[in-house]
Order: sequence, then structure tokens, then C-alpha cells
Amino acid sequence: MTPLPEPDDGALFDVSTSGAGTGPTDASGRGGEQTGRSAGGGGKGAASAKKGGTAAEGTAAAVKAKRPKQQRPAEHDPVARVAVDTPLPHLDRLFDYRVPESMDADAVPGCRVRVRFNGQLLAGFLIERCAESEFQGKLAYLHQVVSPEPVLTPEISGLARAVADRYAGTLSDVLRLAVPPRHARVEKEDRPTGAEAAAEAPEQGGPQEPAPGTPHGGGAASTPAPAAEPDEAAQQAQAPVPAPDGTAPASDDGSPAPQTPPAPGPGPWADYPAGRSFLAALHSGAAPRAVWNALPGPDWADAIAVAATTAHAAGQGAVVVVPDGRDVEAVDAAMTRRLGEGRHVALTAGLGPAERYRRWLTVLRGRARVVVGTRAAAFAPVHDLGLVVLWDDGDDVHADPHAPYPHARTVLAIRAHRAQAAALIGGFTRTSEAAQLAESGWAHPLAADRTAVRERAPRVQASGDDSELARDEAARTARIPSLALRVAREAARSGPVLVQVPRRGYLAGLACASCRTPARCGSCQGPLAVRGAHAMPYCRWCGRIAGEWSCVPCGGTRMRANVVGARRTAEEMGRAFPALTVRTSGRDEVLAEVGERPALVVATPGAEPAAKGGYAAAVLLDGWALLGRADLRASEEALRRWCNAAALVRPAAEGGRVVVVADAQLPATQALVRWDPAGFAERELAERRELGFPPAVTMASVTGQPAHVRELLDQVDRPESAELLGPVPVGGAGGESGDSSAERALLRVPRADTLALAAALKTAASARSARKDEHLAQIRMDPLQVV
Repeated sequence: MTPLPEPDDGALFDVSTSGAGTGPTDASGRGGEQTGRSAGGGGKGAASAKKGGTAAEGTAAAVKAKRPKQQRPAEHDPVARVAVDTPLPHLDRLFDYRVPESMDADAVPGCRVRVRFNGQLLAGFLIERCAESEFQGKLAYLHQVVSPEPVLTPEISGLARAVADRYAGTLSDVLRLAVPPRHARVEKEDRPTGAEAAAEAPEQGGPQEPAPGTPHGGGAASTPAPAAEPDEAAQQAQAPVPAPDGTAPASDDGSPAPQTPPAPGPGPWADYPAGRSFLAALHSGAAPRAVWNALPGPDWADAIAVAATTAHAAGQGAVVVVPDGRDVEAVDAAMTRRLGEGRHVALTAGLGPAERYRRWLTVLRGRARVVVGTRAAAFAPVHDLGLVVLWDDGDDVHADPHAPYPHARTVLAIRAHRAQAAALIGGFTRTSEAAQLAESGWAHPLAADRTAVRERAPRVQASGDDSELARDEAARTARIPSLALRVAREAARSGPVLVQVPRRGYLAGLACASCRTPARCGSCQGPLAVRGAHAMPYCRWCGRIAGEWSCVPCGGTRMRANVVGARRTAEEMGRAFPALTVRTSGRDEVLAEVGERPALVVATPGAEPAAKGGYAAAVLLDGWALLGRADLRASEEALRRWCNAAALVRPAAEGGRVVVVADAQLPATQALVRWDPAGFAERELAERRELGFPPAVTMASVTGQPAHVRELLDQVDRPESAELLGPVPVGGAGGESGDSSAERALLRVPRADTLALAAALKTAASARSARKDEHLAQIRMDPLQVV
């Protein structure tokens, strides 16, 4: 959006005192439409005089014709506080407008409005109504109530404000992520009548009619309680723990707690020692919080459905957030089996604007209390929220690419704390952030015992272990060692075999055949790659064809592949196994499922299809490509991708085997062989604490042109505990800012000063915005890439 000029006081209020102007001022501070014109200019005034009236009478007639219709303010709570949709940080506050009597019934808290702002008509949300404004002058009137549908509930309004404060962003940016665009036809399809809305209001928990003498909607939405960080929330009183027999705890006076509907059976949770206790606490209305390490296999979706069904049986709502559409489909099917048809809603961006808004309205109007979806579902307006679930929190798709770049894990943690709801953060592995939540006491670990893990996990072997190297010395350098080929050949007799390749494409990286120097583009120094068997090398950054490439250090003109993609791997495996069908699954085409017949399935991480009955084996190639990345999370991400693929393989008791092509002595490889992701996460967290890296500390990045980064840093009133790292040039093709000349600085503070750092960065950005500086540096709290 084009930045708006900074308005003066007239942007919000009618401050005119001259008797000549009777209309409201516009948002630029200029007076409203002229109410009188000179009589000597002819026009309507002169025409009236020619018809027999005096010039004064003609002018008065023109004034009467041009004067806008007088508006009367609403009788009750005539002041509306509006969150105007503007991206400028220095305008991140609520603005007061007068509610005309004609809009009184429709101008309800949470509705969409349009207001005159800085000479433009801008959209916004009516946050609350009150009797008086602190401003002593005349207020401008609301221009339009776009729809009386209260799409922004007090809970989501407060959550959006807390997320904006946590990420040094603006409320309008978060609301764009939280509330989908309006679809007028869908909104009118099944809108409840006034009587129906009044009858549903107490049950839905949305904005309700205020008591006499109180403002519309109350003040909680506009002045939410500050969001607690997990460390702070951990020090608060925990929810009551159910008795050992699973019954709800007694109330304070000793009487039995109110009975709730019976909960469903434990299902997959019976395999976890603390599983039944977690469900019992959830059903009793308590707010248990757990970091869950799921057992290998397909039961994870059903376990989530059981937890959501338990919350639903207790009269509460649930929000389930998963990485992608395939995971939504898996949980959606499990929810249907557990809850039945029509009791939950699946929300994904792929639904299209109309269907997505239709389902979102179903949740808003209280007709479904359980939602499963991708990251935007974290803001779903579920009523009586009792449970939030996040699956596979290490997947980077949970971090929104739009400002202020919130992560679904943090959004759901803040929401669970504000709503006093239960939280379940799960996956086949455990991230350092999840380990931090468990260590701080904000959540409790929930994992199966070693006996259950051994029964469910496949047998994992590293190609680089000592015994295999003694048998086959070439395994040290071979891309597909003999162990991997042998296991794949044996497993293919009984079912499909999964081959995971870290890179998509054909030849994702090239090097000089003589000196092994990586091949670079002569124009932009980007890496060269090949799209197909007979294709010319091209630059992955600028796209130029490198037909006459030569090596700078040695002058060689021949290339060799040093990074092989999924399509080239499929060719190689096809030649090694000519009798088997080879299928690929990646960005161009993602397979949903494969059958039980023998086949080779070559897939990139995250695109592995499920197999009926599980894969007979899995081969995890090019471990060095994952472990060797210059990224703080390289080992953690490698283990996550490996475990997600290995979890699709049959248990060891059924012959399931996994071969990982990686150094057997590395901690990530050892964690996979032992299937001990929790222990790996704890060690990783300890190392990061010693080195001062997230999540043991909080970091923020400032990225942009060198001069803009330095100017912003000079204006940041940093907490005393803050430490500045950099600025340094951003690597790659422009990095985060998209500019190859950009620089990035990092600010590091203890976790206790997270909100103070965010506020300082927001204040500095607001100051630059107020000066109409068009070149603002990008601010990111908790950047995904630190090194």
C-alpha cells in the first residue's frame, strides 16, 4: 500500500470554527464543501436573481442546495473507536469518530467500517463504542458501515494487539492476517436475523449487548491485558490436576465439580503414560499444556482428533493448526470419524475466497466449535476456546511471510494464555522452542516410554557407521552406498520403498570437474544448476544461461554435479531397479498416497506420500546437504525431516528399515538411530543457552540498506541488556530484503526483555514513519535464520 502522509489534528476531528463551513472536515484538515459563493460569478445564485429574487436570496438558495444533510449523533454511545487500516507504524492506535443516528443499529463493535482519513476513504474495524471522547473538538462522522456483521470479536481483537506488540508490528497488519477479506454474497446467504442473533449471542461468546450505562462492547478489546511470555506464564498457578481416577477436582467449597458430558475413549493416547491424565484434565475444564512427542505411524491425526473431541465434549472449542493441506485432510478425516459431519470446519487458503469466508463465518456465528487449518487458522474466532493444537511446529511454513511475521507457535501460546485454554504442541520431533516451553514449566513433556517406542519405530541404520565402513570402504564417499541399495532391493519384495532427497530438480548444484570449485554465474555470482538431462546450465538467481562458462581459479570448462536433485535421483534409481515402477513427489506434483505394491517413491522433504500399510523401507540420501547448511537450525531441521519420513515406515517387528546416508557419529544421526528426539532437543537447547542463541535468548533482525539500518539502530532506545551484533552484509541473492547490497544487524536480549525490545523497535520505526521516510528497514522478531 502506498504510504499515507502524516495527518494533522484535522485528520480525525472537525476542528473548524468558522460560521462559513458547516460540513465535517476531511482527513487532510481542509474545510468541508464551501457553503457560499460570490454573487458576482453568475451560476445558480445569479440565475435565482434573474428569476425575481435578490442576489442575496439567490446565494442563500445555492447555499441551501449545496449544504450537506445534517447528521445527528446516536443517542447512546455516540463515539466509535476505530482501528484504521493503515500500515504506518506511527498511526497504530485507535481513532475516534462520531456515530450518526442512521448507523446506530449497524455500527456494532467488530463490524467493518469506512472512514474519512487524510483525504481518503479507508477501511477499518469498529473496536468499541463509548459515551465520550477525550478529544474536546468536533468529531468527524463514520462514512459507512460496510457490514453489520461483527467479524472482529473482542478475543481476536485483543489477541491481534498482543501479537502486534510481541512482534513490533501494527494492529492493522495482524488484522489482515486474522480476518479474511469480505465476500458480500456469502455474508448475506445465511445471516441470522436480529432475534436469532440475540438468542445465539450468549452461547457464541461474541460481542454482546452492553448493560445499561456501559459502553458498547466494553473496553477489554481496546485495552487488552499484556500478553505473557511462556516463561512468565509458567510462574502462574497451573490448572487443577485431575484425581488419579480421572475424575474432576472438587470445587473450593468441597462440593463435587459440575458433571460434563462423557469424554471419548483414549484411543491412541492409551500408548502414552500421561495420555489419559491429559485427556481427563482437558475434559474437566482444566487447561493442561503439553509438549507431545508422537509415536511413529499414522495415528497422530487420530490422537489430535481425540483431544479436540474431548474438549468439544466438555462444551469447549478447539483450534488445530497443521503445516499444509495434506495434513489438514488427514486431521479433517479423523475429526469426521470422531465428531461426525458438520461439527468442525477445515480452513485452508486453497478453498477460494467464497468458500473460505463461508466456513469462517460458520465458526464466527458459533455453528462449529472445532477448526483445523493452516497457520491463519490460529486466529479463527472459535467460541469458548478450550484447546489449541500445533502439529510439527518446526516446519518453517508456520512462520507467516507477511509483516509482522508471526509464528503460529507464539500466536497459539499467547492465545492459550489469554483464554486460559489447554495447549498441545506436538510432532515426531521436538524443537528447541518446544523444549524451552517444557523446561520453563509452561508445558509438560508428553511422550511414550521406551518400550512403546521400540515397538512402533523402524530399525534405523547409518551408512557411515563403523561396521558398514569395514564392509564397504566406498560407502564413505558413495552417494547411494551399497547398504542403501541392498536394503531397498530386499524391502521392495514386500512393499513400496521411500527415497528422500533434500533437493528438488535435476542437478541442483554444479562444480568444476577439475578443481571442484562451485560453479558460479558470471553476472551475479549465483549458483549454477541444470533443469534436465540435455538442458544448458543456468543461474538459480538471475536465470541467465551459462553456455560459455569457465572456472575462474583453474580455467576448466567441464562441470560435474555436486548436488543432485530428486528427478536425477529418480533416473539413477530407475537404472538400478529396472523392474520397479519409480514415482516422484515434489513441488510440481505431490502424491497423496501410494498403494501396497512394490515401487520406488522418490520425494523431497515434506512431499512424502503415505503408503497403505506403511513403507517397507526408507532411504534418506544426501544427509550432508541438510547437516552442512550454514544455519543454526541445520541439525534440528535434518532430524525433523528424517523422522517425518521414517515415521511412514512399518515398525521394525514388521520388517521396516531405514537407512540414512550420513555420518553415524553426528548427534542428529544418533538421535534418529535411537529415536530420541526429546534428548536431542534438550542438548540442543543447552548448547544454544551456552552460546547465547535462540530460544534461550530473544533476537531481532534489522535488514535494509546500510544507511537505513544504521539510522534506525541509532534511534532505538535499547534495553540495558540488549547486545548489538553487526551490521554485516546479507548473503545470498539479497537475503531477506531482496537487495544484494543490504545489510543486517541482530539485537539480542534475555527472554524477560522480549516485549521491551519489541516496543523499542516499534517506537524507532514509528519515529521514522512520522518523518515520512519511505525507506524503512525491515524489522523481524525471532528471525528464522540467525546465521
